[in-house]
Amino acid sequence: MSAERFDCHYCKDTLLGKKYILKEDTQYCTKCYENLFANCCEECSLPIGCNCKDLSYKDRHWHENCFKCAKCSKSLVDKPFAAKDDLLLCTECYSHEYSSKCTTCKKTIMPGSRKMEYKGNSWHETCFLCQRCQQPIGTKSFIPKDNNYFCVACFEKQFAYQCCACKKAITTGGVTYQDKPWHRECFTCIGCKRQLAGQRFTSRENYPYCLDCFSNLYAKKCVGCTKAITSLAGAKYISFEERQWHSECFTCMQCSVSLVSRGFLTQRDDILCTDCGREK
Repeated sequence: MSAERFDCHYCKDTLLGKKYILKEDTQYCTKCYENLFANCCEECSLPIGCNCKDLSYKDRHWHENCFKCAKCSKSLVDKPFAAKDDLLLCTECYSHEYSSKCTTCKKTIMPGSRKMEYKGNSWHETCFLCQRCQQPIGTKSFIPKDNNYFCVACFEKQFAYQCCACKKAITTGGVTYQDKPWHRECFTCIGCKRQLAGQRFTSRENYPYCLDCFSNLYAKKCVGCTKAITSLAGAKYISFEERQWHSECFTCMQCSVSLVSRGFLTQRDDILCTDCGREK
């Protein structure tokens, strides 16, 4: 009985006593394996044989001896490298050719290191400092001023106005009243606390009031309707013997005819048109 054959799957040559490669449970002689499956080296274009290391990067392959910097030819095996326009470069060559320089220390910002960028300038993360406290700003918010940069806390301490109501810094949305700064939300009616920013208001004794509160507190009351008379809203009124009426409320107590620009008579506290007055 003959011995079981052990041949190359592709060329059928016997593999007994020879080196072979197993791929997906199928055996191949080294020559067939290289012809069928070996990758071509990006540098020398030759197949990467079974006896060589196959170094790969983004679906590209190199012999170990061919894996080197495209500029200085130093080996990149087990070393950091960077890619530029399909070229592999050692970090020194890449930095010299392409890396940005730190605006503060003027040194190269090495590939892979953390950096800050703002309006075309770059910094090492540890060089991007608040001008006032000299602490790294990192990923925190910052405010530029006069070619310097400040963390928010330092900017508020050094430059921001303080609200005269809450004494906290005003960074956005402030209003000015009597030459004093206020947060919009802090500038409120002294009576009802309604926000006054963007609304009509008036003042008394240097305190701001909305029109409703001012009218209720200080405006004269109409004898006819008992509601406040205020010229702030453009209302016209009639005044007679220390009493006031809205123009539309100044009517005859008897027949309700308007007495504006007409003669009238008084009977105790009543105001009458001349016709109704004569009848009395």
